[in-house]
Amino acid sequence: MPEQYAYLRARFSRRRALVTAGAVASGALAGCSDGTPSRAKASPSPSSAVHGSAVAPFGRHLAFGADPMTQMRVAWQVPLAVGKPYVRIGLRPDDLGRKIPAETRALHTPGVSGVRLALDQFYVHAALDRLTPGTTYYYGVGHEGFDPAAPARRSTISSFRTAPAAPEAFTFTAFGDQGVGEAAAANDHLMLKQDPAFHLHAGDLCYADGTGHGKKSDGYDPGSWDLFLKQNEQVARTVPWMVTTGNHDMEAWYSPEGYGGQLARWSLPDSGFDGRSTPGAYSFSYGNVGVVALDANDVSYEITANLGHSDGRQTAWLDRTLGALRAAAHIDFVVVFFHHCAYSTSSHASDGGVRKAWVPLFDKHRVDLVVNGHNHVYERTDAVRGGAVGRAVPVGGTADPGRDGIVYVTAGGGGRDLYGFRPGSKESYEGHESRHQQVDSFVWATSSGRTRNETVDWSRVRYRGFSLLKVEVESGAHPRMKVSALARGGERIDHFEVKRAT
Repeated sequence: MPEQYAYLRARFSRRRALVTAGAVASGALAGCSDGTPSRAKASPSPSSAVHGSAVAPFGRHLAFGADPMTQMRVAWQVPLAVGKPYVRIGLRPDDLGRKIPAETRALHTPGVSGVRLALDQFYVHAALDRLTPGTTYYYGVGHEGFDPAAPARRSTISSFRTAPAAPEAFTFTAFGDQGVGEAAAANDHLMLKQDPAFHLHAGDLCYADGTGHGKKSDGYDPGSWDLFLKQNEQVARTVPWMVTTGNHDMEAWYSPEGYGGQLARWSLPDSGFDGRSTPGAYSFSYGNVGVVALDANDVSYEITANLGHSDGRQTAWLDRTLGALRAAAHIDFVVVFFHHCAYSTSSHASDGGVRKAWVPLFDKHRVDLVVNGHNHVYERTDAVRGGAVGRAVPVGGTADPGRDGIVYVTAGGGGRDLYGFRPGSKESYEGHESRHQQVDSFVWATSSGRTRNETVDWSRVRYRGFSLLKVEVESGAHPRMKVSALARGGERIDHFEVKRAT
């Protein structure tokens, strides 16, 4: 196993043993033989060998539905199949009177001789609809034999808040490329301190697929997901965890398109163009911000396993969605996030497929902020329009996307091992700014894997360290987004503002 897993492997070794042993023992309850998760509404029959009271849920994670004011999705994992799973919900932690049935999605991973045993994992999902906007709800997850409302189980009760009906000030956070380990857990702790309304994860979530080529020859350990969900439960049980798909999230063991694992583990908004073939593409609005998630595997020239898999439908949907958000009277800002970088100078550099398919649409619809991962650093551009700098945005600067262009942020310091920058390219961040200069880099130029060298002047801030992005949103007569990057210890390494005069 990679060294990133050592910290949580030691910390949760007893939990991991229960999960793995229990799942393997339940092989008869697995999904389809190709790894496709079972999406039947009826839950699998519980194991007769273990009473439900002995099976504890773990790895709770929230996500908005298509309407964050009235919809929340709750997901969790159990080490064995259980009977009649459900969510209890209410307005007080001592009054969880509403009981909502849940469904179990069983995910089967075949064994590989000499590499790993077959593994069956059980993910449970509940859809909470008809909620009241701007309201704090308390909830607990359970099943037959395990009632979260019982006095002995009340420590498992958590809470969430729906989006407000009218715009108000709020904060959201973002990063990509997290994995499992001490740095990843530290970023979770830092995130909690920001009190975000939601978190955007720009892909490469767990790294169970260690190679990231989207092929069955990739090294793969599905049990890493148990550690990942346990690690992030401290945040994701209260903060909606809005994920998209990176190249390491194309897990070729599961159909369709290697996304069967994502379909089993996550319940994401059904606001995209095809939630089964491209679950990482969707949109939602929170207050005065419209958010669009994209699956960049569909257009990447660098890693081509799923290149063109939507046959252009995702790009056409993006054009329509951005147009609708920009025309909406209550939306001041449009934020787009996805994995592969449009503009970066670190190890993976820039993806020409992203630039060709999507950057013209970002310019056309005057997107306000684009967040990527993939490169395990923090890097930020000036305001870019038409592939060139429209306005310099130094640390502490301001950009008007309608006039100046779009700021692109690479927020790939979520916890996985870090990258560097090109030889001769110095780090430059708040308190350590170096003289701005051109940077030699490259771009993935063709779908055949060719690259093209380029010298760029849009790379404004570069930081080689773990970090997260914090965005404070204000509405009213003078709306603005105050964007900050925070290093692992909480110190600020960058900040700028996005304002719209047009």
